[in-house]
Amino acid sequence: MKAVKARVTRGLTMESYLNVCDNSGAKVIKVFSVKGHKTVRGRISAGGVGDFVLASVKKGKLEMRKTVVPAIIVRQRKEYRRPDGTRIKFEDNAAIILKDDKGNPKGTIFKGPIAKEVADRWPAVAKVASMIV
Repeated sequence: MKAVKARVTRGLTMESYLNVCDNSGAKVIKVFSVKGHKTVRGRISAGGVGDFVLASVKKGKLEMRKTVVPAIIVRQRKEYRRPDGTRIKFEDNAAIILKDDKGNPKGTIFKGPIAKEVADRWPAVAKVASMIV
């Protein structure tokens, strides 16, 4: 996992619901932990584009529901700034499900665009992605 060059505003807090944009079997997940996020005591940790999160599956296939899955946030509605000064935001909050903690995606097809910051940070996700913005 490499560092992100952009200043990603962390727009997704704990208990946020995310759409799943791959064909892993899950449809909606709920974030309950953001890995690698340091904060002050008592503050609710938040995640942004490219962050590794743990989530529970709320909607999807019967065998996937009520399970804990690792995921990567690939889109967020809250705008963030890139090093060249442009600001980017997406029309929905979305994530992809992972097979393991190394960053290998469980699905084989991603629906919709994937942020460039995610492709730089997670090379296995970039291989599967069809559209990188």
